[in-house]
Amino acid sequence: MELDHSLSRAGAEGPRTRPSVASRRARSDRSARRAFSVIAILPVFLIAMIAAALIARSWPILNSYPLRDLIFGDVWKPEEKLFGFWPFIMGTFWVTAVGVLLAVPPCILIAIYLTEYAHAVVRSTAKPILDLLAAIPPVVYGMWGLLAVVPFVDQVLAPFAERWLSVAPIFAVNQPTGFGVLAGGIILAVMIAPLIVSVLYEIFSTVPNELRHASLAVGATRWQTIRGVVLPQVMPGVVAAVVLGASRALGETIAVMMVVGNVAKAPRSIFDAAYPLPALIANNYGDMMSIPLYDAALLCAALVLLIVILVFNLLSTLVLQRMLERKWA
Repeated sequence: MELDHSLSRAGAEGPRTRPSVASRRARSDRSARRAFSVIAILPVFLIAMIAAALIARSWPILNSYPLRDLIFGDVWKPEEKLFGFWPFIMGTFWVTAVGVLLAVPPCILIAIYLTEYAHAVVRSTAKPILDLLAAIPPVVYGMWGLLAVVPFVDQVLAPFAERWLSVAPIFAVNQPTGFGVLAGGIILAVMIAPLIVSVLYEIFSTVPNELRHASLAVGATRWQTIRGVVLPQVMPGVVAAVVLGASRALGETIAVMMVVGNVAKAPRSIFDAAYPLPALIANNYGDMMSIPLYDAALLCAALVLLIVILVFNLLSTLVLQRMLERKWA
């Protein structure tokens, strides 16, 4: 009878205990979901706070000049109250475009080699080297640019372009000093290459080996398999890696500032000097603050740079989504 009593008591307590455990687990799950939601939303609030602070500090110049005149104005003379950002915006785009164009093709080929052709020993050796290149401070790249890249552009690339490529305006040599868009683009290409290669390596590694084996089994060569099977599978990821590298290049400051020339004039050739927005802010913030609206103008330049990066990433996300829709359609 005691055994029956204990069993009946356990049976009576069981239904009460199990719902209690289930309810605690449900509450814990809801708490974790709320916590992760807050953490996920924090970057959005951070960007909003940065934008609000920049707008507040830039408001004096935004209230004094039309935004169109600030964006498309081509004269920068703060002492004469002329604040045109167009040369700096174009300098940013030129240097970034040259850096991305120089970096992307070799990075894709390196990633293909590491994932499809290289021996395991080569992979294990290359990865730490890429990580080391990504960890080098930008100022070291800038010094390397001053000592090696600028003389190379001045003594080798500029004479070659002047002799053989001067028909195209984009290769015209208007100031043979070595400081210019091309030197800044080379520095940027070297700086963003480790990041792009690392991302591409991980993306290429996600392609199932069964797809490669099936292609090889029907008689395709290794290169045909890469071109017809692997690349179509990873193309959205390749675009994402390029966007990530370009976003890094848009905001690079010190290394580019040391080799780009820093002339407030919109470049027309890759050998022209340029003045990107990050270099403008880094070079001048804290100086000549006695000039009216100068502080607000530099913070407005930071706001313009933030908007440019956000718009670039938004357009890139839309393109990436369209590619994914076509892939799965």
